[in-house]
Amino acid sequence: MMTVAVKHTQFARKAEPLAWPYYPELLAKPVPRYTSFPTAVEFHEGVTAADYARALDAVEAATPMSLYIHIPYCDQICWYCGCNTGAANKTKRLTAYLQALGDELAMVAKRLGGRGKVRHIAFGGGSPNAIAPVDFVRLLDRIMTLFEVEKPTISVEIDPRGFDAQWALVLAASNVTRVSMGVQTFADHVQAAIGRVQPTAMIEQAMSMLHMRGIDAVNFDLMYGLPNQSMDDLAETLDTAIAMKPSRIALFGYAHLPSAIPRQRRIDASNLPDADTRFAMASMGYQMLTEAGYRAVGFDHFVLPDDPLAKAQEAGTVHRNFQGFTEDDAPVLLGFGASAITVTPGLLVQNLKNPGEYRTALATNTLPVERGVALSMDDQRTRAIINGLLCQGTATLTTDEAAKMAGRLSPFTKRGLLAWEGTTMTLTHDARPYARTIAAQFDPYRDHAAPRFSSAI
Repeated sequence: MMTVAVKHTQFARKAEPLAWPYYPELLAKPVPRYTSFPTAVEFHEGVTAADYARALDAVEAATPMSLYIHIPYCDQICWYCGCNTGAANKTKRLTAYLQALGDELAMVAKRLGGRGKVRHIAFGGGSPNAIAPVDFVRLLDRIMTLFEVEKPTISVEIDPRGFDAQWALVLAASNVTRVSMGVQTFADHVQAAIGRVQPTAMIEQAMSMLHMRGIDAVNFDLMYGLPNQSMDDLAETLDTAIAMKPSRIALFGYAHLPSAIPRQRRIDASNLPDADTRFAMASMGYQMLTEAGYRAVGFDHFVLPDDPLAKAQEAGTVHRNFQGFTEDDAPVLLGFGASAITVTPGLLVQNLKNPGEYRTALATNTLPVERGVALSMDDQRTRAIINGLLCQGTATLTTDEAAKMAGRLSPFTKRGLLAWEGTTMTLTHDARPYARTIAAQFDPYRDHAAPRFSSAI
């Protein structure tokens, strides 16, 4: 075990050690975030629109469903961002995309024929507020008209740089229940280094406008491991965020993958924190947020005690999907828009990523499928184990599974990161930063697939 010297005023003031023991050898290999299993790396073009159509046909009348609507446009493109998004600088482009999106919604709804009950609707991107407020209203109204909707929770990601009082009014009038804000950092020099300049006052104003309209469930996305970011920078960002009291804070480690994400080439990699500092940052974030009253959920989410996700944690019903850790337990998640991913019990499907190709497919009345993966029985079993470990911190193996995995898990067991009771394995408190690495031990695809993932912490 290694120790990490932490030189940051607030953290050092309390003379606290790291929240967890540091075993760099266990974190050396990049691993997936496991927002799905199999991961998107395993998707292939052998899955077609016909496969997707059959999966829709298998949805039963009372099946709970969630919808994800992808808006792949932003007014300003941030250099760090790995999302499928482009510049929202042409009205004609946005109009054509929204028309295609409406066509896809109608096509899928017709295929379902009224089956399935929508309980959650999420708008992401990109930046959903890159479109006009009136277009958002029309889009939401179309969803409500086409699908069987049962008092849904509605969440919307926003870019505070394009958010104003009109948007706050529209969100409230549309019964939006949760807003997620990309904050990342409050440090001016770090913002400049990642191409996302947004003064603290801008975030405060957005919070104020949301609260004035009765929207109190607000998520902040924050990041550590950013270029030019020090421990002090992160501590000050966390202090500022805590003072604003968002109901959820997601604290992500920045994934620098310039070969896969060309816009990241604008970031000076020589100014990125090293692995030791990243671990110390994650540890400090955990300590500061939990001491401020937030409950840790999974390996990177923190929620206030009265948040629905905290209650799901108490009930053991936390789930993980492409929005991260969630209380949404719908077995079917329908993704709409370019690059959106649909999840069904036996099939994962991703839409065409290129908005132009996406529009062309829909113009020919074709489901815009680019690739996907069908889940074998082994895949479904592995998915259940990984979800159990990441969401509830525990999984029960069969006797054969436990015997097969004993050797692979021994480095974690020997270090006290795993506790066993028979064939039931439980992550200890110290295992939180190693959760993804432990989950990856069950992933058979990682033994032969090329590494295309981020640091485990």
